[in-house]
This record gives sequence, structure tokens and C-alpha cells, in this order.
Amino acid sequence: MKVSESWLREWVNPSLTSDELAAQITMAGLEVDAIEPVAEVFSGVVVGEIVAIEQHPDADKLRVCQVKGQDGSPVQVVCGAPNARKGIKIPFATVGAVLPGNFKIKKAKLRGVESFGMLCAQTELKLGEDDDGLWELALDAPVGEDLRDYLSLNDVAIDVDLTPNRSDCLSIKGIAREVAVLNRLAVTAPQYDMVTPVNNDTFSVKLSATDACPRYVGRIIKNVDHAKPTPLWMQERLRRAGLNSKDIVVDTTNYVLLEMGQPMHAFDLAKLSGGIDVRYAKQGESLELLNGQTVELDSDTLVIADAEKPLAMAGIMGGQASAVSESTKDILLESAFFAPTAIAGRSRRYGLHTDSSHRFERGVDYALQEEAIERATQLIVSIAGGESGPLFSAEAEHELLKTRTVNLRRARIEKNLGFAMPDSEVVDILTRLGLTVLDETPEGWSLSIPSYRFDISIEADLMEELARVYGYNNLPTTDLKMSISLPRHTEAVIGIQAIKSHLVSRDYQEAVCYSFVEPELQALMDPSVEAVKLQNPISADMAVMRTSLLQSLVGALQHNLNRQQTRVRLFETGLRFVPDSNAKAQGIASVKQQAMVAGLIYGPRQDESWMGKSEKVDFYDLKGDIESLFAITRLTDELSYSPAEHPVMHPGQTAAIHLNGQVVGYLGAIHPQLQKALSLPQTAFMFEIEQSALGSAVLPRFAPLSKFPEVRRDLAVVVDQTITSQQLLDEVKAAGGEFLSNLKIFDVYVGEGIDSHRKSVALGLTFQALSRTLAEDDINQAMDAIIKALTQSFNAELR
Repeated sequence: MKVSESWLREWVNPSLTSDELAAQITMAGLEVDAIEPVAEVFSGVVVGEIVAIEQHPDADKLRVCQVKGQDGSPVQVVCGAPNARKGIKIPFATVGAVLPGNFKIKKAKLRGVESFGMLCAQTELKLGEDDDGLWELALDAPVGEDLRDYLSLNDVAIDVDLTPNRSDCLSIKGIAREVAVLNRLAVTAPQYDMVTPVNNDTFSVKLSATDACPRYVGRIIKNVDHAKPTPLWMQERLRRAGLNSKDIVVDTTNYVLLEMGQPMHAFDLAKLSGGIDVRYAKQGESLELLNGQTVELDSDTLVIADAEKPLAMAGIMGGQASAVSESTKDILLESAFFAPTAIAGRSRRYGLHTDSSHRFERGVDYALQEEAIERATQLIVSIAGGESGPLFSAEAEHELLKTRTVNLRRARIEKNLGFAMPDSEVVDILTRLGLTVLDETPEGWSLSIPSYRFDISIEADLMEELARVYGYNNLPTTDLKMSISLPRHTEAVIGIQAIKSHLVSRDYQEAVCYSFVEPELQALMDPSVEAVKLQNPISADMAVMRTSLLQSLVGALQHNLNRQQTRVRLFETGLRFVPDSNAKAQGIASVKQQAMVAGLIYGPRQDESWMGKSEKVDFYDLKGDIESLFAITRLTDELSYSPAEHPVMHPGQTAAIHLNGQVVGYLGAIHPQLQKALSLPQTAFMFEIEQSALGSAVLPRFAPLSKFPEVRRDLAVVVDQTITSQQLLDEVKAAGGEFLSNLKIFDVYVGEGIDSHRKSVALGLTFQALSRTLAEDDINQAMDAIIKALTQSFNAELR
């Protein structure tokens, strides 16, 4: 809302500059967005009067005016405005004046006649939109006075950005109340005499929708002179608030809206039929609004109607059929209270947003209607004449019209504000805000809330009022003191972020997927498990909870392939949801949630490069990534693999991941049938591991380095192809003795010279002691023990 500072200071005038006043309003919770001058910069413009006028000798559209200005002596000015005539008073830009846009007025000669200045329209001074002719000032305007002083243009408009709960400040009266409270001043409202009714004309009112309109007040004013111009002072105040002048009746209702915050409307009495009925619209009714728009009314739209038709959309905009016009003589002024819930949302539905709807949606003072009618009547009658009738009204019982009370406890003040505010200060602030103390007890106060404060309904609202009026900067500050102990951080715990960072360093990208997946994909990838169904899924393709993170990653792979991404390396950390067999056996429906880490690789091993064509990824690329992941836990010695089966992985290319003998995950190639069902051009490789297996680590300990030489022996044995490399390694380590320091498989051979059911495995063994150089006998004894163990356990033969 824009507030003219000069208008505001007529109500309350604190000893503050404009900037200080704006800062004070902002700190009270009414944020000031801008402070703008009400007029652009210009100088040398005075009130002038045309005392004589004659036709230009050489131009049909120009006339030569004699204009009185600053020194009272007539000055010759050539003017082409159609409304230029003797006796009117207008803005007169003298020679040397500077108009907006840095336009300088100089002595000129127009068609051979000298002109000493310029007579101005509103648009030339940027003080309005009327450019049809000269701006006619009031007949009592003092000739020669500077126009800026006459119109009080050395003023600023304070643009206040109000929160929706502070509708009480959508008026000069409301802002003045706030400023008065903050500065301990009294509000000086304008004084006016109420108009005495001169006839008994009234209009019947029926409230058919009492839930939406519990109060309606009206008055008939006859014989209004609609041709009377709106006074310049009223036009200026409307302009500074962002409203254009229309006519005396509309301008008056807008003025009362700005002054008091009560929206009003005026009907042409001659266009009404029967009585007023405040009701909801009927099916099929339409209304042509004042802006020329015709709307089809919904059944939940509140309307003001007469006996035949809707007249206005209540609280939003009036209708064209009953609007006042130049021929209007008799008017019906209305001032009503509408429940905010009855107006909220309706204006946006019809593509409208008006000053009235803006206020009614937030709440209007339900005790203001009679006062607003009286003020509007006084203004109209004093300016345009007319014969006023008595007030007539209709009112119904409604919760919003009842007096509200809120209790305030002393103990809560101290707890919430951080200090015990003196009782006298509490009562002073609240009474200045318009609240009334109904009762005081040792615990606190019972307070009656004024009708214009819709935002106060609970004790916390009163706390806020005390804090902001007392001053947020004046509230005591207290240093927070608390004893804290820093959490113990141990290297034996591996956080999930470390796991993610490591996978990113291996060229993976993190995928963040939903925990619910498509039922068909779930059944395809894990047919043996009945997934948990959602009672209210987001969509049909997100209807069940995933039993594996691989289902989400396969979907992410398809998403990337559909967007021409041929090399994909993804991982995800999250929960999988599997039925709890133990709970099911006990007759309890339960789901076990497991934190998992899953990954997937697809496409070339390396990104495209000039160095050569990259090969496709395989099983061992993925296995290497997993081993590097376990390397950060320093548990690689406890890590092992074994052939396994998994519903989504290739039967011959799947391995179980063991840690300390326990299965903690799986890795392998995607199952061929699944690859075909998903239309994947190439094989994808994937893994899934329990997060708990990666959550703990072995702390590194220093081991002394041997200064004695190491001895290398190679051993090739022929064993059955069913014997795994891991079995051979485990057996060699167990039989190798204390001097075996390193063991590797460096070759596997199957082919000519070897039984088709057997294979040759070459082992590299390194022996070293910490305290001495090993003798040949030490090595031979160890080798003999290893060969004997392999022969006994696996029927191995030396090659």
C-alpha cells in the first residue's frame, strides 16, 4: 500500500524524518519497500490565470492568452489547448522553468507572435494522464503561488509491503494507529459533521447468505450533481496512492477506502429493481463487470442482487448494468462486511484482483461500515450536493461479529521474551494498540481484542505485539551457554560420505532414485519376493517398494541410454524393502529395511579418446572397483568370493561377496533374459552390498620391515576346473608357514596338454623372515608342505 507522508502526518506527526519514519515502520513489522517522490523534479511552474484571450492572427488552432503569473502582470502566451478560456486557473511554466525530463522553457515566437512561457496539461508535468487540454485548477487557487507548494508536491509516497495478516493497516487510519503507538502519540482523525437526513427514503435488504455477509449497511442520496468535478486535493491523494480519478462518486468511495480501509460501492438507484439481496449466484447467471468483462458466475460466488438480476460480485467488482454514470442523480451507497473465506480465491478464479478483494480477503473491520457510510455521505453532499436519507442495515448472528478475548500470562512473557516486562509496560502497550483489559489476576490479564485486529487470536499473538512495539532492538540479549562434548571420531568407522566419495573417484556418478518402482519391473527382476504395495501411489509406475537398489539403477540405465549416453557408471546408496520372514512366521506384517550400496557399469571401459579404441567393461572391471572399495576399510584379507546365483544376474557370471565368511553382497553380469526384456544392446555389470559391511574398518598398525632378502618360488599345479582360485590360495596360505609373505596367481592355462576337465594354475610364492636370511632347507620344507596339502585336498599334480 502506498501512503502519502503529508496525508499521514495530518493524522499523526512524529518528530522523525521520512527515512526515520520508514525505518520505524519497518522495524514494527510493516516492511517499507520504497520511498518515492510524489512528483518528478520540475521548477518555475506557478498558478496562472487567463485574464484575456483572442484568436491567433495566422493560425486557426492557436490562441493568444494574457496570463497572470508571479508578479501579477499579464504575460502573453500562445496556446493551442481546446479548453483554454478566460477565467480559468492553470499551471503556468514561466520563462526559465524546467519541466520533467529537463525540458527548459524559453521565450519563443509561434507563427510570428511572441510567447513568454507555456500553459501545462497534467501529462506535461507527469502529474496525471489527462492530456486532452490544460489542467484546470480550482477557481480559488492563489495566482502566482508555486505549483509545488500549492499542491504539496514536496512529498513522498511510502510503499508499505504488508503481510496478509495485517489487513488493519491497509488504510491511512491503520498506518496512523501504528505510528501513534510506536511514538506514544494520539491519532488526530479528520473532524466532520454528520449529514442530517432530509428524507425517509430507504431500500429493503435481505441477507440470504448470512455465513458470507452478516452485515450490510446502505444509504440513499438523491439529486447528486454528478457533473461536479472531484476536488484537486482528493485527486492528488488518490494519485499518490496509485488510483486514477473517475468522477465524484467513485472517487469518494475510493477515498474512503484509502482513508478508513472500508471498501464501498455506489449503485445508480434508478437502475435497481425491488430490494437488495445478498446471496450466492444461481446456476447460469452471468454479470457484465465494470471493466467490460462478462463472467459466468459459479454457484459459490457471492453476489449483490436486486429482485431481477445480479448487480455486483460481492467484495470484488460492481456490474456495468447498475453503475453510476453522468446521467445518475440518485445513488445507493453500500458498505458491507464479508467473511474473508467467502471472498478468498474468487477474484483469482475470474482473473481479477481489486483493491476491495485485496482487503476483504484479509479481513475488514466489522464495526466500520456505518462510519464509512457517514464519511462518504459527508464528502459527496459537501462537494456535489444531494439529499441524504437515513442509514438502513441488515445484520445476522455470526462468529466473526462477536467480541474476542485472549488471556495473557505473566510467566509466558518472561519465558518467550527473555525478561520480565513490567506490568505497567505490558498494559500500556496493549491499551495503546486498542485492546481493553477486562480482568487482571495474579497470573495475568484477560483482554478484549478490537474489531480491526483479525490477526490476534491466541496468546502468542500478544507476545508478538509486545515484542515489536517494545522494540526488537530493545529486547535484552543473553549469551547462550551449554555444555557440549565433542563426538568421538574414530577411524574405525567409515561414513557413507567416504563410500560415495570413493565411488565418485572411480568415475561413478551418484543416482538418486525413488524407493518405489514399477510393479512389472519388480516382478521381472525379483519374481520370488512379493513386494510391498503402496496404498496411495504417486502413479501406476511407482506402486511397489523396491526389494533391491538394482531395480532403480536399471531404470536409470535405460533413462541414460534413451538419451544417447553409451557409457554409464552409476551408484546409489539407500534402502531396500523386503518382507521380514521372522515377523511373518509370527503372524505380524512387517518389512525389513536394509541400507545398501549398489552400482552398475555399462559400455566402454574408457571414455572416447585419441589413444585408441576402448574395450567394453567386463566382470573383472567391476570386481576391481569392489576390491578398491573394501580397501578403504583395510579388510581385503577377510574378503573372498564364491560362485553364486542371483535372480537378476547371469548364472555363470555371478559371485557372492564374503566378508569374514558371511555373504554381504553380490556382483555379476545382468541375466540374459532380463537384458533381452529391457532391450539392452550390451551386457551391464552390477553389484549390491550391505552398507554395514563397509561401515567399519581396521585401524592401521605399523609392521616392521625385514632387512633380509626375500626368496621367490613359482609353483604350477594341475587341478580340476571345479576348484576355485580362492580355494587354492586359502590352502597354500594355511600350509605355507610363517615365512610365506606374499602369494599371487599369475597364470591359468586350459588347453593342449591338459585334461579337458582340469586346468593349470601357476602360483608365485615369496618367502622372507624378519630376523635372518632364510636357508634353502627353510624354503624346501615350506614348498613340500604346500605341495602335500594341495595333493591331499585337491588331488593336485605338479606340472
